[in-house]
Amino acid sequence: MTIEQQVAERDLVVSGRPASTHLGDVRTMSRQVVRHFVSTVATCGTLPGEAISGDVTAVTRVCLELAARMLDGDASPEKSDRLRTAAAEWAREGIPIDTIHHAVHEGLKMAFDRISANATVRDYRSMVDIARRFLEIVDSITSTVALAYVRELRGVVNEHHTAVHTLTSALLGGHSSSTMARECGIAVADSYHVLALAVPPHRDESDPALDRAVVARRKLRRVQAELARRCGDHALALLSVDGGTVLIPERHFDPERADEFVEQLSAAAQVPIRATLVHSATDDIPASADRAHELLDIVTRLDLVGGLYRFADLALEYQLTRPGPARATLGAVLDPLDDSPELLETLRVHISNNLNRQRTARVLYVHANTIDHRFKRIGQLTGFDPGQVKGLWYLRSALVARSYRTGAGGEPARTR
Repeated sequence: MTIEQQVAERDLVVSGRPASTHLGDVRTMSRQVVRHFVSTVATCGTLPGEAISGDVTAVTRVCLELAARMLDGDASPEKSDRLRTAAAEWAREGIPIDTIHHAVHEGLKMAFDRISANATVRDYRSMVDIARRFLEIVDSITSTVALAYVRELRGVVNEHHTAVHTLTSALLGGHSSSTMARECGIAVADSYHVLALAVPPHRDESDPALDRAVVARRKLRRVQAELARRCGDHALALLSVDGGTVLIPERHFDPERADEFVEQLSAAAQVPIRATLVHSATDDIPASADRAHELLDIVTRLDLVGGLYRFADLALEYQLTRPGPARATLGAVLDPLDDSPELLETLRVHISNNLNRQRTARVLYVHANTIDHRFKRIGQLTGFDPGQVKGLWYLRSALVARSYRTGAGGEPARTR
């Protein structure tokens, strides 16, 4: 086909010739682009020589060939498939995506300069159309590269997530081994901080206009992102939208800042997370995790405010929850309040609010004098005055014991 015939079939022409013909030999041009790229882009200095002479040049040539075809109105998927495959390989090799995008832009810039250098005043309208076509080319190539990188990254993340899940499950089950650690590609520490988390529903989860599952998953992803930001790849976690267990190597976690750590997780989740913390040797993780969740169960049953609780904070409550005649006797102290649920609720809220009378009144939407009246009634029915230290101590202990005879908050336990 003659140049005149090609011109007749194409709109993008410069100086009477198809715009793509001004690019010349694409192989030669790709090498020129790479030489220019190496001298102008600093990140190229970090790439091995064979990558520069081989992969970079090859991908640049593919991009230029794709650009030439698109200039001619040919959007054949063959070149895009080659570019997608090459970009995926680069992602696996750890080549930064900005390096790829710089190479693409440098190559297309040089291609546009070659075409415009041959343009005359009469080619003004064609150059406007060519500039628009180049924007389409940039969009197509960068989108193809970005999509390939994202897909490869997702695959790597999924593999890492599976490895973390496998190793965490093994540690919690007491079945970890050096062989499994090597297979997972994750080193096992000598000791861990075991964190048990209870994540309450986000307020939007009760919005009928929203998908509850989607809102819950977004909450979980925010927690996971904050966990990754604070601990990197060191934390091993098994988490659901309701909470779970996190194992953090001792040398990657400062227990003195653990309260701040939980506050940051709560801020990310946008809900008040309750957490308990237990230090453990690696071999003792199963027992330590059980203890951490036993403590978390106490925090949940007593409806304590969000935050971090250590064993020392709950030692009394933990002991009171152990099975035996003392727990049964203490739990019976509150039986006279069964017919007055508002009194039991007042006692529970008052204790969960750290004995703050004004806050209790605000939570229950009643006057502070009403709280005083209810305390008096509790004392008359149980024989223990919540206004006195000894009476409050017994009533708090009874509430703890009762929470293990009935459901959380003093309500009868529900069967499943």
